[in-house]
Amino acid sequence: MFIHHESKYEIENHEATQPLNEHESSDDENDITPLVNNDDVGGIFKTRYVFGFMGFLGFAVVYAMRVNLSVAIVAMVNQTAISHENVTIEDVCPASSNTSENNTLPENTNGEFIWDETTQGIVLGSFFYGYVITQVPGGRLAEQMGGKLVYGFGVLITAIFTMLTPMAAYFSLPTLVVVRILEGMGEGVTYPAMHAMLAHWIPPLERNKFASVVYAGSNIGTVISLPLAGWLCSLQFMGGWPLAFYIFGILGIIWFIFWMLLVFDTPSAHPRISYKELNYIERSIRLTGVDEDFDGQIGIDSESIPWLEVLSSLPVWAILITQCGQAWAFYTQLTELPTYMNSILHFGIKSNATATALPYFTSWILGICCSIFADWLLARNYISLLNSMKLWNTIASVIPSLGLIGVAYVGCNWIWVMFMLAGVGAFQGAVYSGNQLNHIAISPKYAGTLYGLTNAAGNTCGFLAPYVIGMLINGKETLTRWRLVFYLAAFFCIGGNFFYLLFASATEQSWSKNRRRTLRETF
Repeated sequence: MFIHHESKYEIENHEATQPLNEHESSDDENDITPLVNNDDVGGIFKTRYVFGFMGFLGFAVVYAMRVNLSVAIVAMVNQTAISHENVTIEDVCPASSNTSENNTLPENTNGEFIWDETTQGIVLGSFFYGYVITQVPGGRLAEQMGGKLVYGFGVLITAIFTMLTPMAAYFSLPTLVVVRILEGMGEGVTYPAMHAMLAHWIPPLERNKFASVVYAGSNIGTVISLPLAGWLCSLQFMGGWPLAFYIFGILGIIWFIFWMLLVFDTPSAHPRISYKELNYIERSIRLTGVDEDFDGQIGIDSESIPWLEVLSSLPVWAILITQCGQAWAFYTQLTELPTYMNSILHFGIKSNATATALPYFTSWILGICCSIFADWLLARNYISLLNSMKLWNTIASVIPSLGLIGVAYVGCNWIWVMFMLAGVGAFQGAVYSGNQLNHIAISPKYAGTLYGLTNAAGNTCGFLAPYVIGMLINGKETLTRWRLVFYLAAFFCIGGNFFYLLFASATEQSWSKNRRRTLRETF
């Protein structure tokens, strides 16, 4: 638990610039109050800010490459060639119920591929088969060899297979599925690798707002990708929809070049970091016991993982289960909302993509605001770390779930639908102050691996949710069937948070702490 003392704020700047001593310790190892004024450290262009900005752009690019298929598939599929069961007029929305007919009618209903809802669910979910496979290996590789190469090449591989997606789709459906799986394998290492790097780079009291900015790249990538992909799909040049894959793939390759030039695994490995910033980062982390090494440096871990203790740890299961619930709701919205907008609300591909992107924009804004407020509360000792995580995780789970239930109730009223998704659903952004950094609290040594483990479990919903939704819809694009989809997502999300409230912890676990101390005594 983080404990704060007001006297720590008065430490003089010259104390923070003294060299680190190998055996240096704090009177209170749990005190994470900043050692110096953050504005005095590292100049204007702090290296950790450059690292954070590049991480932000990386997530923006990979999410743009992940979600473009959700929009493109509406243009790829020949909707008029797919047989749908007859439904009663009371259970569908009239084509002109939302906005003007010219704006709501789909611009293109005659794509090249005849895929029913179940097949579309398989295509949309195939990415996550690969994404889940590389989560734990990605986190462990980042802990052992550093996150720079793992994160960088993860984005590069994702970009290459994104560019191959149109060719694979034209070749055959199985080939498309394989390419999407390989693309998912590349992207699967990015989150756990970044989590491992954050443990080395970011002082504890900066982590909430820093992580919210870095990981919010996923929201910005989605906000940019969805309307841009919708516009590209409406073009006639090169068939329209393939452009959504070519352009984002090229951006991923360009990003990779700058990442390799500007970012390094740890602060001590950075050739251009200032002495003040290096000392500030290392002392802030070292004095909390978050990341201790025998030579006084923030280094790369190579020890084996106590898997039995990890897998039997209730705090680990608390994070895993709430992430599964949140992921089910998130991927219901991410992969299926464009189809809902098109089939039920009759939004065309361009207006569809813009409306679908709006919830991610509001989530990004609110996520940053919540994280800043969460750090402010912690810095003043108004709330404990554990209660802070539980509070924000509950906000990120319950309020958006109520929004999904609201979507089921408001039916064909597109204004209220967007309020529920973009207004109420914006509170999903609070998750960065919830369970997202809990891994570092319970085991800083294995933060990357733990994040890979829980994120792999959560992202299993990435292929389960589209498949289950395809089975629930089963050719019947009706309000009744879609209400079941939203109710199910809300149930999983709220249920996962309940388990988190019961068993979450913010204390470093014995299987992490005792192991590290034993090793230190050996040396």
